[in-house]
Amino acid sequence: MSFTGRHDELDLLASELGRVRESGSGAFLWIRGRRRVGKSRLVEQFLLDSRARSVFFRSPRRGPAEALRRFSTAVAQSSLPSAPLFEDGLVVDTWVTALKLAAQGATKTDPAVIVIDELPYLLERDNGADADLQEAWDRYLQHMPVMLVAIGSDVAMMEALVDYGHALYGRPTREMVVDPFSPAEVAELTGMDAAAALDAYLIIGGFPTLATMWRKSWDRRRFLEEALTDSHTQFVVNGERILETELPYSPQGREVLEAIGAGERTFTTLRDASGVFSATSLTNALKLLVAEKRIVAEASPCAVPAPKKSKRYSIADPHLRFWLRFVGPGIDEIDRGRGDLVIDRIEQAWGAYRGKAIEDLVRRSVERLLPDSRFGAARHVGGYWTRSNDVEVDLIGADSAEPRSIAFVGSIKWRERTRFTAADSRALSQQRAAVPGAENALLVAVSRSGFAVDAGLDVALTPADLLEAWRPAA
Repeated sequence: MSFTGRHDELDLLASELGRVRESGSGAFLWIRGRRRVGKSRLVEQFLLDSRARSVFFRSPRRGPAEALRRFSTAVAQSSLPSAPLFEDGLVVDTWVTALKLAAQGATKTDPAVIVIDELPYLLERDNGADADLQEAWDRYLQHMPVMLVAIGSDVAMMEALVDYGHALYGRPTREMVVDPFSPAEVAELTGMDAAAALDAYLIIGGFPTLATMWRKSWDRRRFLEEALTDSHTQFVVNGERILETELPYSPQGREVLEAIGAGERTFTTLRDASGVFSATSLTNALKLLVAEKRIVAEASPCAVPAPKKSKRYSIADPHLRFWLRFVGPGIDEIDRGRGDLVIDRIEQAWGAYRGKAIEDLVRRSVERLLPDSRFGAARHVGGYWTRSNDVEVDLIGADSAEPRSIAFVGSIKWRERTRFTAADSRALSQQRAAVPGAENALLVAVSRSGFAVDAGLDVALTPADLLEAWRPAA
């Protein structure tokens, strides 16, 4: 795959290396981002572009001795000036020693780049490695022309490791977050119009490898025919690898995740769907998925006062949501060469699936437009529902995540051809009356296919408006 995008990130990495060359002192980059968004590929491309002397070490899920042995081998096979020190099977017993020796020979004109990929894997089996990393930086590397790069996909752990009170607090000289491609970037890569690009985003998410698979002339079915050719395509493998790496030791977590992917949204229905979980075990599984892994989003109804005990759960990433709903359950058929059966099911369910899946993306897009006088005092966008689901409102604009006032209520109509009509607007007005605290809220609507002239709305948003929210500010 040719490298696509990430120009700003590459420029940042190049500027950090330039600072090392200019000052002769170290730089410590801390790179985090969700799994498979291209962090490692980004750094590999930087190393190719810069032609710097470097070692790229991917942390194994192994004990300290084996991890150090593999690091020594990686340095011996690298372009670092210190490589000859490690060629004869040099044995090191701490990361302080290993990193100090790896940095030997670096100069201002010829600095060294030491990359530790998937740092959290290292700490799984060696909980003192972070303290060693701190000591190596404090005593040696920060005073040398060395660029130390730590990469991690466990976002929560990578954030915690540099929080106050942890060994690495204050050590990184630059933190970088590598996000998935935005809907606007996917639109640019695929050449799609706004509506089609947002639809595609519900299938591929922001994964660079998947975005570059989608040819500019392809519609949804043509893409799926290529993506589901067999069970070894990037599209099929991507979801499975996410699950394997995020939840290697949590079968209950995976079972709960799959239940959410199948459409279960509440604590009660998740417990009923499993048939085996106690309330405590389900609570623990949800904590893992929401707080630690961040692959599930937890939401509460947005109103004044806010209802309690009405939380809903959804898959945070659009691609993983699609994969869990359609691809994972169909892998046996894809293995038999019958991906067409999976595609037929997708096509049959697409309208209903898309109508619900687009809601989270619309909320995030509208929130990115705020603050904006069109939306009153809104700073946060959520939704509203009752425990019995007799009232469901797609969009609620509030002053904060714990609202004291409601600025707008909104409806999403993501229909293929039918516009947002006056009847839709009247229905939205009726919903507004059922939302606590929303009596005077503005009426906002989002429509894939435009609006009737008599829709009677305060704000009407098109797919192009949503996509604009993801473009860099001028």
